[in-house]
Amino acid sequence: MIRPASSSSEQAVAFRQPVARPAPRAARGLAALAATVLLAVCGAVQAQGAPKKVDLAKGQQIASQACAACHGADGNATGPANPKLAGQHADYLYKQLVNFVPKPGAKQAERVNAIMMGFASTLSDDDKRNVAAYYASQTKKPSAAKDKALVELGQQIYRGGIPGKQVPSCAGCHGPAGAGMPAQYPRLAGQWAEYTESQLVQFRGGQRMNNAQMMAISARLSDREIKAVADYVAGLR
Repeated sequence: MIRPASSSSEQAVAFRQPVARPAPRAARGLAALAATVLLAVCGAVQAQGAPKKVDLAKGQQIASQACAACHGADGNATGPANPKLAGQHADYLYKQLVNFVPKPGAKQAERVNAIMMGFASTLSDDDKRNVAAYYASQTKKPSAAKDKALVELGQQIYRGGIPGKQVPSCAGCHGPAGAGMPAQYPRLAGQWAEYTESQLVQFRGGQRMNNAQMMAISARLSDREIKAVADYVAGLR
C-alpha cells in the first residue's frame, strides 16, 4: 500500500497527486447546480427543527454489543467489506439505519442489506440516533490510495466531473476534501476504496435506492471511472 505523504493542504491525498487543472466551464456549471440542490436540501433539514438529544454512553453500549464485530468498537472496520463509521456524520448514519428497514407497505428497504436490516429492525428511533452519534464522535483511521495509474482520473472526476456524460463533480456535494455534509452527503475521505466502489456499483445497479441523485450519476460511470474515484477519495485527508 502506498503510504501517505505529509502535507499541510486540506486536500492532501495519501500519495503525491498530479497537479490540479482548472475545471472546464461545463463542469463548473454542473458543480454549481449540485451546490444549489445541496443548499435546498440543507434548508429543508434545518427547517425540521433542532436535533433530538442523544446519549453517547447508550450509543457506545449498542455499538459494543451489536456493531463492533463488523465495524469495530470505535467505528474503524478492520477490512473493506464493511465501512468505517468513525467520524461519519451522525445525521447520515441515522438516515442509513432508517433506510435499511422497509417502510410500512414496502416490499423492500431503500437500502437492501439483509444483515443490516436484521440489526436496524431491533433498534428504536432513539437507539439509532444514539449509536449514530457515538460513531460520529470517534476518530477515523484513514485509508490510502493504492493505484497511481488511476488517481489522476479519479482526481479529474472528483473535482471536475465528466461534462460529456453529464456527471457533476463529486466535490460539489462531498466537498473538496471529502468532508461531506450532514444528513445527505457522507464523509468520503479515508474510506476504504473497495467499499466506496461497491456502493457506487450498487447505486448503478439499483441494489441501493436511497439516493436518486447518486443512482443517476453512477449509471453514467464506467467500472474504471468508479474504481478511479473510489481510490482517489480513499487517499483524501
